[in-house]
Amino acid sequence: MSATKTDLESVLYFLDTTLSLPDFPDYENARNGIQVHGTRTIGKVGAAVDASIQTIEGAVADSVDLLIVHHGIYWGGLEPLTGRHYRRVEPLLRSGTALYSAHLPLDAHPELGNCAQLLHALGLEPTGRFGRFASADIGFEAEADVDREELRARTEKAVGGPVRLIEGGPTRARRIGVVTGGGGSFVAPAAAAGLDTLVTGEASHHTFVEATELGVNVLLGGHYATETFGVKALAAAVAEHFGLSWEFLDYPSGF
Repeated sequence: MSATKTDLESVLYFLDTTLSLPDFPDYENARNGIQVHGTRTIGKVGAAVDASIQTIEGAVADSVDLLIVHHGIYWGGLEPLTGRHYRRVEPLLRSGTALYSAHLPLDAHPELGNCAQLLHALGLEPTGRFGRFASADIGFEAEADVDREELRARTEKAVGGPVRLIEGGPTRARRIGVVTGGGGSFVAPAAAAGLDTLVTGEASHHTFVEATELGVNVLLGGHYATETFGVKALAAAVAEHFGLSWEFLDYPSGF
């Protein structure tokens, strides 16, 4: 446990302002920000991709005071507090652990975000933004001159696992877009923007046809694996700012 503690409201202000939550568009049920208010002073921060029952129980068992996740608990919209929804919330209420969620604002953040962090892990520097949702760009693009198999190897090292390559574009990647998570839908925008390669997490069946017909390489590193970067960076930033401890709760989905 960290010897330093701080109040929850100070941490929430830091998170909300760092991520510019009030100004950022997102999916209707993402519900960015504090999702379950805690009753404890904050000494230990947890980071996880998903607010699953397993993750929440793990955070409570490890005496986490504030759990920061990428995917929160309200994706289904209005739900009664019963069944598995209750089983997710009950340990938080019992322990006084707070739950904070940051979805697209964390994907898009220029320093702490999933896309920016993955781009840097690939040894690339951003040359512009890419991947628009509503009024905001989520991902980044970069210029390079790298064999697509080398780029696959870099991506596998970054995400710590296998990466599928759809060989739709040239053998050498020169204009690369990065949108983490379920970014397979950005193949057509990538082609329209003049990109030859898209690095993302997962895609649907028709992405293969789109990529091969539009001339875009697609590297699929896994939805979960490409979205571990942001919550780690955000939790580390909170811990450094307030002098707290933090840990990553790793429960990979395999997708």
